Amino acid sequence: MSDIPENQPRPPLIWTNALMFALTFAAAAILVPWYGLTHGFSTADWCVFVFFLGANGMAITAGYHRLWAHRTYEAHWTVRVLYLIFGTMALQNSAFAWCSGHRTHHLHVDDVELDPYSARRGFWFSHIGWMLREYESGKPNFSNIADLKKDPMLAFQHRYYLQLALATNFGLPLLAGLVFHDVWGMLILAGVLRLVWSHHVTFFINSLAHMWGNRPYTEDNSARDNGVLAVVTYGEGYHNFHHYFTHDYRNGVRWWQWDPTKWLIAALRLFGLTTRLKRTPVFQIQRALLAMQFTRAQARLAKFPGAGPSHVEQLRARLAHEYESFLAALADWARIKEQWLAEKKVDLQSRLRDIERSLSLQMRRMRLLQAQLA
Repeated sequence: MSDIPENQPRPPLIWTNALMFALTFAAAAILVPWYGLTHGFSTADWCVFVFFLGANGMAITAGYHRLWAHRTYEAHWTVRVLYLIFGTMALQNSAFAWCSGHRTHHLHVDDVELDPYSARRGFWFSHIGWMLREYESGKPNFSNIADLKKDPMLAFQHRYYLQLALATNFGLPLLAGLVFHDVWGMLILAGVLRLVWSHHVTFFINSLAHMWGNRPYTEDNSARDNGVLAVVTYGEGYHNFHHYFTHDYRNGVRWWQWDPTKWLIAALRLFGLTTRLKRTPVFQIQRALLAMQFTRAQARLAKFPGAGPSHVEQLRARLAHEYESFLAALADWARIKEQWLAEKKVDLQSRLRDIERSLSLQMRRMRLLQAQLA
């Protein structure tokens, strides 16, 4: 379903984008099976395909997204060069254009007029349609990337984007084909199929990640957490967390959540190649989780009659008690944090951790309460 009126006139088609998406998809759908059946792809073809696919994906997630769009960490110039090379190869526009649009998306998420790829305009629009026509919401506006425009590397990429995109998308697969003596196989697999797969995997974050999954942190926007999407998007599938805690370098905040982008950034820190990694305090994450649990529990209890059975009244009393404990914990945290900032006393940190542990226990109790209300 779309929130846009049906009779609204369509903006002009962007023919370059439409042809690029149509031709690459058709080439992947036809050439890959044809070449595979008639000639076969070598092990080298598949290995280079996987390498380029991963490099493109991580350049977008770790580079375009978490480094430049959200400034969640800092990276050595050598890492930034690799991000630019493989980010350009991903053919998703320059970092200037990509980051500007993404910052606008976060600022106006779900607004059908201002969000460049609002999911409320339907799956097709948020997935790819927004790039096919000259929608007003998608017009570039670089006023929100003043910090990025100071970077000479990004300025160079933006100025020569077309030449660099052609060089990386044809040159790198061609070079690999010459090295491994299979030019056509490499161009089809590591060139065409890699590009189409990379495109639609990224587009899933704009579309499916706003439609399929759960919202454990906030229901103020349509972003969802989805572990399945996280697997194919290098950790970007934990989208509800990301929209609530935008400046965290992690999307999969739990240790067991699949987020190779997070692991890459953390691993590079061991070699001094990434620094100043931003993390959301545990308390803030717990606070958001508990607040959502209380909101949902109160909504379920509201469906019961005012003078219901005794067990319902007991549940109401338990919920009220838990909520009072939650508010008391928030007040204690704010008071101790203020004291710690003023005095910088290490012993206060242990008291803050005690509050975090108590909230963790409260989340377990709330899960049990939620199960009784289900």
